[in-house]
Amino acid sequence: DAPAPIPPLPSEAQVAWHQLETYAFIHFGPNTFGDREWGYGDAPLESFNPTRLDCEQWARTVKAAGMKGIILTAKHHDGFCLWPTKQTDYCVRNTPYKGGKGDVVGELAAACRKYGLHLGLYLSPWDRHQAFYGTPLYVEYFYAQLQELLTQYGELFEVWFDGANGGDGYYGGKGGKRNIDRSTYYDVPNLRDTVHKVCPDCVLWGVGGESRWIGNEEGWAGETNWSPEEYLYAPEKNGMYGNMDGWYWQPGESDAKMTTGGWFWHSGEGQLSAERLFQMYLETVGRNATLILNCPPDKSGSLPAATVERLKEMGKMLTERLQGTNYAKEATVTANETRSAGTGRNFNAENVCNGDSATYWATNDGVNKGTITFAWDEAKPIRYVVLQEHIQLGQRVKAFSIETSNDGTKWTKRGGNIATTTIGYKRIIPLNGSTSNSYEANPQKVKYLRVNILDSRACPTIENIELR
Repeated sequence: DAPAPIPPLPSEAQVAWHQLETYAFIHFGPNTFGDREWGYGDAPLESFNPTRLDCEQWARTVKAAGMKGIILTAKHHDGFCLWPTKQTDYCVRNTPYKGGKGDVVGELAAACRKYGLHLGLYLSPWDRHQAFYGTPLYVEYFYAQLQELLTQYGELFEVWFDGANGGDGYYGGKGGKRNIDRSTYYDVPNLRDTVHKVCPDCVLWGVGGESRWIGNEEGWAGETNWSPEEYLYAPEKNGMYGNMDGWYWQPGESDAKMTTGGWFWHSGEGQLSAERLFQMYLETVGRNATLILNCPPDKSGSLPAATVERLKEMGKMLTERLQGTNYAKEATVTANETRSAGTGRNFNAENVCNGDSATYWATNDGVNKGTITFAWDEAKPIRYVVLQEHIQLGQRVKAFSIETSNDGTKWTKRGGNIATTTIGYKRIIPLNGSTSNSYEANPQKVKYLRVNILDSRACPTIENIELR
């Protein structure tokens, strides 16, 4: 009775990854102490000496911001390791931090467990410290470090393999440049298998091809954004938009900074406003992407007070604006087309507001359009329309529109000039069409609202509609 799936399809791990929506990025290491972004690989070990490193503070703040996890730079391009790896002396074990007994990865893993957050780790494939980078020996070294991270710190939701690979560096004092072909050097099929054997629910970002760079570092995705992609090893070619005809489910992740400086902390940097962070959420999560928001600790090892305050403000905005009253649950919901169903199941319009992600509204095969209408006895003040497809059956919708009415006869198109094309895992449309200037959309009082699916790759499968 269910609609046939339209490939490509997400894995269970990718579905769970979509559902996290937003998580923090923590860049921390020798670069923090040396005012660098890309360390050369020659920073002295004694320079790494945080005096108030507090991973629980990181976790509490991230939780308050409404984010679901943290990804830590366990090893950046400089090759320094934030855990006491057995593979190199260039690690936290040989620094003043806790007299060489510290393990930042382990401390963060414990903090994430305590506060109910998911843990992800960034392991740079590029290593500007090791003399043998660019040789087969380095690949063995890289895999050995990966095994340590996969087996010692519990389940990971994402491993971040940066796309920056090769160039100049310290390289054990030899200096010079190293050039590699990232599509072959790291043996990517083996890389995926290595991760999934230990962490089956983990998604590989960048090298590994299970989620893609959205194509900018500014906190926005394309208004038209497909999770399918055609380039497995160079997904940034279509980063902001994906490709409807792509062969791979490779959804977009948008990395962005909440500070005015770099990825690592720098003295004198400022903070973006909470309104700007809320706008990022609308233009990433609200456009079928995830948001990974960078929150760098300072030299003490703690998040600056201004960062903590700004993230709390962001969390409050998300709660008040997008998690308050859902007027869809108070409406009479109807559809002009509903899929026929066998005994024990249905594809009725009410499924879009029942809170059950396993149910959805669908039309009959061959009917690639349809309308769901919400009606109330009294006008409701609605700011945002949240739409979600049942992506387990593929991303389908190619065009839609939102209209409102106060008499059920005369209808007004809503959403301004926002391109109402793709939906995917989640789409958020401010009724007044604004995601800039006034990030908190003014409420529109309406008695009727309808969502029109105008075109779809196959019969639409709409899992959830919220009217906030």
